[in-house]
Amino acid sequence: MHTKMSQVQISEVGPRDGLQSVKAIMPTAHKLAWVDALVAAGVSEVEVGSFVPARLLPQMADVADVVAHARRHAGLRVLALVPNLRGAQAAAQAGAHKVSVPVSASEAHSLANVRKTRAQMLEEVRSLAAWRAEHAPHMGLEVGMSTAFGCTLQGAVPEDEVIALAEQLVAAGVDEVGLSDTSGMANPAQVRRLFTRLRQALGERAGAAHLHNTRGLGLANCLAAYEAGVRTFDASQGGLGGCPYAPGASGNVVTEDLVFMFEAMGVSTGIDLPRLLAAREALRAGLPEEPLYGMVADAGLPKGFTDTKGATHG
Repeated sequence: MHTKMSQVQISEVGPRDGLQSVKAIMPTAHKLAWVDALVAAGVSEVEVGSFVPARLLPQMADVADVVAHARRHAGLRVLALVPNLRGAQAAAQAGAHKVSVPVSASEAHSLANVRKTRAQMLEEVRSLAAWRAEHAPHMGLEVGMSTAFGCTLQGAVPEDEVIALAEQLVAAGVDEVGLSDTSGMANPAQVRRLFTRLRQALGERAGAAHLHNTRGLGLANCLAAYEAGVRTFDASQGGLGGCPYAPGASGNVVTEDLVFMFEAMGVSTGIDLPRLLAAREALRAGLPEEPLYGMVADAGLPKGFTDTKGATHG
């Protein structure tokens, strides 16, 4: 039995996963102000963007500038998504502390998303890890395994394949492998089972839970992952990048709701919830037309709510 730890790491992915999912382009100055507001709330890791060609994702054209600004915050871990070696080289040059590579558990999703088979992505990761070892040894390298809990294109994804791919990725040189519920198909029993298997297979190299609320199970799945020993969780402020009420939405877990759940349980996130709720204004200023979601933001903090730092709110 693992002993319950009283601390979790929340990685804010809104500036990447959220912004690349919406049509509007947030002006750079507003992105920087949003990152500043997140840091002021105590967020210690932010995925600030993707190093991909601007013609493919114009929302990410300014990613190097956002990395440079974010790096000014002492203690903030600056993360970027990279689909290939070229992206990793650009991220390293910009100064990202860590890069994340999207590798699909589903062959069909891999071909649709990055136009490569799983075997080809494994080879890409191998060459990226070799380059990192020689040229950017201090830069972290992780994989968030997409469609680990099911795929809209192929349906069920065999759990044995997920674990085997995770082991191959660690052998290829990545620091850690997390699991992503890309299509919002996961349920708590499945999440608990698969993360338990991942931790048995990879030990300390088992990484973050990136779970979606597409079908209303986001927080339940996060709790199941926590009970399986996961201590790092991705989430998006305001549910940016998808909501169960929007057509075709991906449904990211809302950062504010996730932080509230853990803090209410007595599990420290290191994040000041009132300041995190205030950071929504920086987000809203940069994307005034985009709907923001969150149960805690709508309901407010309960009377007498005390966070793990002992401060009483509400």
